[in-house]
Amino acid sequence: MFQKLVNHNDDIRLLVEKGYAVAFDNNCLIVRDIPYLDSNRQLQIGTIVAKLVFVDQEHVSQDDHQIYFAGGVPHGLDGKAISNLGGGPTSFPLSEACSDVVIQRSFSNKPKTSGKFQNFFEKIESYVAIISGPAIELYNASPYTFRVVEKVVSDSVFKFHDTMTSRAEITDLAAKFKDDVIAVIGLGGTGAYILDFVVKTPVKEIRGFDPDQYHVHTAFRSPGKLNPDELGKKKAEVYHSRYDNFRTGITIESKFIDASSRDDLDGVTFAFVCVDKGSSREGIFDLLISMGIPFIDVGMGLNRNQDAINGMLRTTYYSSVHGKDLRDKNLAPHTDTSDDLYKTNIQISELNALNACIAVLRFKQLRGFYLDEITNYHQLFEVSYIKILESEEIDED
Repeated sequence: MFQKLVNHNDDIRLLVEKGYAVAFDNNCLIVRDIPYLDSNRQLQIGTIVAKLVFVDQEHVSQDDHQIYFAGGVPHGLDGKAISNLGGGPTSFPLSEACSDVVIQRSFSNKPKTSGKFQNFFEKIESYVAIISGPAIELYNASPYTFRVVEKVVSDSVFKFHDTMTSRAEITDLAAKFKDDVIAVIGLGGTGAYILDFVVKTPVKEIRGFDPDQYHVHTAFRSPGKLNPDELGKKKAEVYHSRYDNFRTGITIESKFIDASSRDDLDGVTFAFVCVDKGSSREGIFDLLISMGIPFIDVGMGLNRNQDAINGMLRTTYYSSVHGKDLRDKNLAPHTDTSDDLYKTNIQISELNALNACIAVLRFKQLRGFYLDEITNYHQLFEVSYIKILESEEIDED
């Protein structure tokens, strides 16, 4: 990423050519070796951090006029804190590759004439003049070290830069998913939305499974646009082509998962089960429980009640510890009904998406990304009330 950004952004190239110790991390511009004075007029070295906004894969712009600083409060030659920096104490984590950079505060200083920096070169030069000016005068210190930081953050699973994570300052929380290998079993209405959400989560790997074809009714209950050329193709082919340019580590296969599919799930850390048939669910449950893989099973039961549709959405979490006990509670159907209602069960995209949202939200709670004050394993959402009516707790100890 370093050379690509330097080659395609003249302002960053100028920073490098002038001698700044430039690096990139978590969609941030890092400028190390910035000299400044502490309250005792002793020479200290800090780091400037500025957020990057990716216009495309190769070009970046500024987030705003502010910067972050890893270091103490810069002081002037008179021993007083420099007064025109604004900002205040703050912090957000960078990656392990930049573990030496610990952000302690933000600074806010706009150009007097234009009120806006034209580019990163102008921005960094302005802040360095303010922060480093006294240290340069007193110690002849220089921020132009031409130092190259060889250790860089490893490439993301995403083929586009995840600027929202860094801008929201939740990079440390997103890292909770970095070792996850997720299986999505069944890519029907709810499963397709779960796949869409998980694709945009920085998990290590995603494995999707569905043997069926993509038809018109599929498009009405799945995310994305309908390309007529996709009709009649296998769902695996359609969804793989849809997401392959978004991220790495994704495989989607046109196959059933049953008790004999152990090799397909080897290494999986979490699974979503999104199948209609109870008999299929039974074999999948047996396999996941025997392999110690925690999973969430989703279900939807809707019916027309006179002039309106009502029903429930179900989200059930089976942990690696209590999976067998929960299966014995029969919270999800394990057999097929004689009239095969699953074939005519009403599927509506907003409810499929909502069911998927609840399931992925629950998974992210389990990983510590979202707050989870009540550990529960079974949730029922009542359509007519638009609220979760049942949420059963479980003791994981």
